[in-house]
Amino acid sequence: MSILENILIKLPWWSVRKATFILFLAFLGSILVGIITFTLYMKSLPSLSIWHTTILQNEFTDDSEVKDFNAYLALEDRLFAELDSEVYAKVLPHEKNHIYRYTRGSVSDPKRWKKEWNRSFELSVKNPKMGVLLLHGMSDSPYSLHAQAEYLHKQGVWVVAMRMPGHGTIPSGLREIKWQDMEAVVKIGMDRLKEKLGDKPIHIIGYSTGAPLALNYTLEAIDDTTLTLPESLIFYSPAIGVSKAAPLAIWQSRIGHLFNLPKLEWNSINPEYDPFKYGSFAVNAGDQVYRVCIEVQKKFDDYLKDTKPKKPFPPVLSFASIIDATVKVSATVNNLYKRLPEGNHTLVLFDINNVFNSNRLVKHNVTRTIEELRNSPADPDYTFDFITDINTTDGHIRQIRTPKKGHKVAKQLPFSWPKGIYSLSHLAMPISSNDPLYGNENAPKSPGIRLGYLAMYGETSVLETSAASLLRQRWNPFHAYTKQRVLEFMGLEQ
Repeated sequence: MSILENILIKLPWWSVRKATFILFLAFLGSILVGIITFTLYMKSLPSLSIWHTTILQNEFTDDSEVKDFNAYLALEDRLFAELDSEVYAKVLPHEKNHIYRYTRGSVSDPKRWKKEWNRSFELSVKNPKMGVLLLHGMSDSPYSLHAQAEYLHKQGVWVVAMRMPGHGTIPSGLREIKWQDMEAVVKIGMDRLKEKLGDKPIHIIGYSTGAPLALNYTLEAIDDTTLTLPESLIFYSPAIGVSKAAPLAIWQSRIGHLFNLPKLEWNSINPEYDPFKYGSFAVNAGDQVYRVCIEVQKKFDDYLKDTKPKKPFPPVLSFASIIDATVKVSATVNNLYKRLPEGNHTLVLFDINNVFNSNRLVKHNVTRTIEELRNSPADPDYTFDFITDINTTDGHIRQIRTPKKGHKVAKQLPFSWPKGIYSLSHLAMPISSNDPLYGNENAPKSPGIRLGYLAMYGETSVLETSAASLLRQRWNPFHAYTKQRVLEFMGLEQ
């Protein structure tokens, strides 16, 4: 006779019934508490606006009949006309605000800027030396790489910058986007440059999600003779790996869609006061970044397993901050640089401001992560340039190079950390200090809002913007250094 049967024999039947009833009540109570908690949570979330709920019908998808650059620009014309008629013209009076992007004439209205940086653009040049394709990041727009576009164009480079589907319009575009849509746009951009430049070299510069999109295209082009293999790849804050929780997050969005709870389709719902970047972020957007990262790793697996002769992998130059709240910097080392075949590859990693760190304000777990990254490329198959102020006496930073062969070599650079900045950030890496929107206090006057230098103090719960968004570093004090590295890497030394 089993132990369970012995217990049941010894217990009176009424006790079993009573215990079952108590368990049933506890179960019902837990469900009720869960429903109440969930209801309170849903009520606590910000309300959705027209820019969260409207789906624009003229957005590009991978199954679209649009296959070339001119047709893509024509579709963008229809898309932005639809944006005006279906969003700007229909914003409710109580949602209008002098700092909101979707209020016509506000300080954040993108039309204040002379160029429509939310749209794809092309900078042509007579007798171009080479071409470059610019790929921005998730929730961003072509504005994020406009500094690179302008200085490369001055050097005789034909520039094409592609607006990714779902971007540059309203955040709801992130609910519908698929990474395959962006993959198709990369091919349109490369085909345009090939059409204009013929056999001249074409490079790709990718920021954040633009990096895995560039890698995905490159790994395809190595096997597909119909695609143009890039001459080189240049990345800023590359999104090579994301949080382990990313594949689970999409279920939040699916539950929201299934039960008609649209707020669950959003990771964050924030005021839209940036003219060229969304404040709100859809759960699906993070899922698509995860999916393209996984796709790249699968293609790397196939590439490394293939033993037959193939085209050489293009040189890769990347710039990253040692701490990045958006992507996993360790993945750039382990899932990209340690997987690249031998070649002229370089990782430039910017340390934190160690003078500031002497105040002991940096979290212990962050310090541990920093130490791991500092020491990770101990015997690299690529060049590792560590930009740091460790062991400097005059406040200047140094470039400590670990070459593929040989010993470390230190070189002093004519830069130092500005007062009050303790690190770079994911956002700051490609941005110049002279950027009117995101730059420092000495940047040229912005035609609208200014987001790069907002040191404000006062009581909480007063401002339209969050303190966290204001404190995040938005410009790179070492932009001149990265610019010089890019020009040298592309053979355009000044």
